[in-house]
Amino acid sequence: MAKGSTIRRDAGIYGFERALARQGLHPVAGVDEAGRGACAGPLVASAVILERPIKGLADSKLLTEARREACFDLIMERAVDVSVVVIPAAECDRMGLHVANIAALRRALARLTVRPGYVLTDGFPVDGLGAPGLAMWKGDRVAASIAAASVIAKVTRDRMMVQMHEDYPAYDFATHKGYSTPLHQQALKLHGPCAEHRRRYVNVRAAMEGTVHERASAGGPPTSPASWGRES
Repeated sequence: MAKGSTIRRDAGIYGFERALARQGLHPVAGVDEAGRGACAGPLVASAVILERPIKGLADSKLLTEARREACFDLIMERAVDVSVVVIPAAECDRMGLHVANIAALRRALARLTVRPGYVLTDGFPVDGLGAPGLAMWKGDRVAASIAAASVIAKVTRDRMMVQMHEDYPAYDFATHKGYSTPLHQQALKLHGPCAEHRRRYVNVRAAMEGTVHERASAGGPPTSPASWGRES
């Protein structure tokens, strides 16, 4: 970074945004996603431009559910701009997860109504953002705008997974949010995948093949994947 934009070790989570603003590189947008590691449910990306501090803001993974919800409300109230993009499970399968991830981050940034002067991304660089940017290691822990985007993306996705539980109660999506926990693995083995599972994941493919084999061995025709796990 240019002279005058040095960030002190004790600058806190807002240090990068303040340093960039001193160089005229503002407003700063942070982008992040939630659900990358899940084997079921959508991938959700968010872009956030902050200019006012959010009390208690941190990486969404380090916050309790109650604290995330509180930060979500404050961000939506105080942020200069917020956008959210949802990539369904089937589209993640069609595109491939990394390609879907990059596309989601680009779309989230493009949907901002305020044009950012600089973009901070978490973990890896993203081309084609239309503004200069910086990829930050563990960015959601050191940059406020990325942390805010992580909160918006995670809370949005968690709420979607809770709603999804109503359609597929056998999988208990409300508890594990589509990640491969032992509880989820057990449900996959018992019921096979539903329409919201990502078919590219090894555990999902294995469960699908196992369920088809078991149903065929029992002498009955295999049901369609969309119906597996639903309760009548």
